[in-house]
Amino acid sequence: MIEKQIIVNHCVAETRIAVVEKEQVAELFVERHGDRGLVGNIYKGSVLRVLPGMQSAFVDIGEVRSGFLYVSDVLSDDFIAQSRALLKDTIDDLSHEEIEKKLKWNKIAIEKLVRDGQDILVQVAKEPIGSKGARLSMFVTFPGRHIVLSPYFNHIGVSKKIEDPDERQRLKEIFEPIKPDNMAIIVRTAAKGVSGEVLAKEMDYLMSIWREVQDRFQASAAPSLIHRDLDVTQRVIREQFTDDIGKVVIDDEKLLLKIKSFLAVTSPGAESRIELYSGATPIFDVYGIEMDIGRALSKKVDLPSGGYIVIDQTEALTSFDVNTGRYVGRSSAAETVLKTNLEAVKKVVSQLRLRNIGGIIIIDFIDMENPADRETVFNALTEELKTDRAKTNVLRISELGLVQMTRKRTAESLEQLLLDDCPMCDGRGKVKSVITEAHDLLREIVRVHNQTGRTLLQVRVREDIRDWILEEERDWFQEIVDRYGLTVNFRQGEMTVAALSESSFDVTAE
Repeated sequence: MIEKQIIVNHCVAETRIAVVEKEQVAELFVERHGDRGLVGNIYKGSVLRVLPGMQSAFVDIGEVRSGFLYVSDVLSDDFIAQSRALLKDTIDDLSHEEIEKKLKWNKIAIEKLVRDGQDILVQVAKEPIGSKGARLSMFVTFPGRHIVLSPYFNHIGVSKKIEDPDERQRLKEIFEPIKPDNMAIIVRTAAKGVSGEVLAKEMDYLMSIWREVQDRFQASAAPSLIHRDLDVTQRVIREQFTDDIGKVVIDDEKLLLKIKSFLAVTSPGAESRIELYSGATPIFDVYGIEMDIGRALSKKVDLPSGGYIVIDQTEALTSFDVNTGRYVGRSSAAETVLKTNLEAVKKVVSQLRLRNIGGIIIIDFIDMENPADRETVFNALTEELKTDRAKTNVLRISELGLVQMTRKRTAESLEQLLLDDCPMCDGRGKVKSVITEAHDLLREIVRVHNQTGRTLLQVRVREDIRDWILEEERDWFQEIVDRYGLTVNFRQGEMTVAALSESSFDVTAE
């Protein structure tokens, strides 16, 4: 059995990628082609307004909303100079935030660093979320499969996850003679065991991108996009296609060829683990991923022994409420509570990853009177969080059983991406967005055709979903009709309060 694999579902309107671990979806990525993410993009921006009281600035980058630049993300010549001296003889992999702490850096007032109307080079660090614009940084970096190029520092850093001292030294010796002056190379975990020739080739590639960015910055007017990061499939392959991934399965031949070409440059030989899926049944149905997505949008998540977790996401924070449910245990109440809480630890972390929940998180474990039990649960939580790539900060369990933690947020959660506020209760609940419903319906049309072999389909659907398909998703709908030779007749369904608990559409074959 393959422990880990990446499953890619690609169509005209969107790409969905599932990272599957032990036959369960661990992470899900969705990118709608009309709304590509901004993280990693580099812009020539224009400072709209410096806010001394907030030690931040609004920057026009040419997107719908202005970006937000904190003082800690502004380049300072003194900071760069001191950082280069600090890191001269180290191979630590440090972010600029960690460098600030190590330097005990006193931030310079932002009004002394940037001014209104100034053109600056910025990179998107966090996607726009809700009403907030993208978070920007002047510390641009260029990530590759094995290394990250950081133009503003001057050292060689090696990932902390590469623990073997001999391997760390080997990697340092590869880059010492070839690293460009006044630039940093951060060696990623994926570089372990990779030849110097491959690593040098990747460094040259990243350097060519940096030179291109510099040229475009000089030649372009602000605001403008200088460099667009990879699409979602290439990003996931770049970040997650490690040796423990058994295979990548893609249901689109053009995308498969694109990914193989990408790997041929960045990881020669790895393209042999890329497979094409050409079956009639939708790929996410074959791997049971559609069911996992449905469960990931539910407020209630069951635990193996009969307990359950209730998840509530608000603008300020996300809470996980652990309950014993129908589980009554066998020996004592303390044993029942401990077992339920330990099961909840695994489920909470898996839901954090799958739903991409960030920000402030509160976990309300069932009260444990024994301090040793609280310590056991806390240790289990910190150990389980090691499987999460996102940065987390966890406080110890209080006597009331509460855990306060934060998880780095760089993009919208799955709920924010796929759901809308309920129109029937003034936003106090959530329903699937029109886009999500339309995409589900188009997949259901293909599914019904494959199951019945019929080409005449009757679709009863809400008017807003039908209009979205015929207007916004016309290309995808036409591709399905042409590919399978279908005749699809739409009939308007009635939208009532009772219908909210039912499917928004119904597809029948004739």
